[in-house]
Amino acid sequence: MTLELSNKVEARGRSVADEDLSAVARVLGGDVEAFGDIVRRHERRMINIAYRITGNFEEACEVAQDAFVSAYGKLKSFKGASMFSTWLYSIVLNLSRNRLKKMKTRQSRETRSVDDPVPTAEGSVEAEPASDDPTALEELERKEVRRQVQGCIDALDVEFREVIVLRDVQGFQYDEIASMLGLAAGTVKSRISRARDSVRECLKKIMGVL
Repeated sequence: MTLELSNKVEARGRSVADEDLSAVARVLGGDVEAFGDIVRRHERRMINIAYRITGNFEEACEVAQDAFVSAYGKLKSFKGASMFSTWLYSIVLNLSRNRLKKMKTRQSRETRSVDDPVPTAEGSVEAEPASDDPTALEELERKEVRRQVQGCIDALDVEFREVIVLRDVQGFQYDEIASMLGLAAGTVKSRISRARDSVRECLKKIMGVL
């Protein structure tokens, strides 16, 4: 990343942080509609995080909604010790983790047909490819790769799934991830390394890639 691009990213991050704090202050001051600004600013990413953790788009939408409701109810407890977005994403992470446990418990009690469709979030939380009009075949291939990668992420234990989603999918810095999860930075780096190795081995087995 060039210095100019890095500065732009940092400036954008500061701008979002300032907008968040302004919205929080307005909500606490009685302007409840200001919370809508927070939802619009973070909803897409919240759903994406929840989807990557749970592997189910409908569940992810519910988790994100629950996270916003929870954040609104706990807004007075936000003391500014971390960025508001860090505080907000830690809520969706915790709820995603709990929802995943419930999903696994429910699935263990149900018999699922091998012919059941695999739920996806195609076009809902992922950005459009930055290429010039890909052919239908190219788009299908890309969707298949994304599906396989998500499948390998789904196979990870939740503690490894969380860190690789936050770092390699969402692009958070190590210290941000450590703050969200309440872990030491060294633990985060170790888990990311192990998660990447597991995903790499998984993809190698099913797709023949290194």
